[in-house]
Amino acid sequence: MIYRFDTLTSTNDEARAPKYRHGDIVWAERQTAGRGQRGHTWISPEGENLTFTLVAEPRFLAADRQFLLLEAIAAALCDTFADFGIDTRIKWTNDIYHGDRKLVGILIEHFYAGATLARTVIGIGININQTAFDPALPNPVSMRQIAGRSFDRGAVLAAFERRFAERYALLERGDAAALDEAYRARLYRLGCEQRFRLPDGTPFTAVIEGVRTGGELVLRRADGTCAEYRFREVEFVIEGR
Repeated sequence: MIYRFDTLTSTNDEARAPKYRHGDIVWAERQTAGRGQRGHTWISPEGENLTFTLVAEPRFLAADRQFLLLEAIAAALCDTFADFGIDTRIKWTNDIYHGDRKLVGILIEHFYAGATLARTVIGIGININQTAFDPALPNPVSMRQIAGRSFDRGAVLAAFERRFAERYALLERGDAAALDEAYRARLYRLGCEQRFRLPDGTPFTAVIEGVRTGGELVLRRADGTCAEYRFREVEFVIEGR
């Protein structure tokens, strides 16, 4: 069920309430304290984009396999945009890009019951009809800018619901191979040389080789050695940012 609000502090905060069950969506036109990755604030003009949180209850999924849920979400988003004629890629770990520009941001928060997941709230911000962005934002883009036309936000959300249900069914069946393949096939800059930066600011260049089952990014450096990096251990350096 979709629960629509004019204003919330954060859709993720609201979606934590136990009254929301698996598959429910909390959609707000305005968030006063919307959050993105790395502590960033997510700001969206009212009536132009989609800012919502999807509730999932994957109690069957071991905590150390939680990256599979992220794969299902990211692949479902790419499926959704394909339905509207827009090609996208997944920038590790979970941004959705068109070319070198960011179309979607995702913030996932897990809650555990012993060795398995109990509940996950998945905050998603999709740039749909916005055409003017804050110049401080590094590389945003919207569906309207890409396609040259406006989109019905409800239709986009309905398409995502359907596509997520399809990908989640793979997760329930334990088809990890299909989810791994779907994620890797859409991986941004796969097999390409890319610039990166370590947390201390040290830059380096490497080729993206893929992603491990646990979500680690595999990079091959110029000397031929490979290294694996977890979230926050390495940052993409993208032209124009």
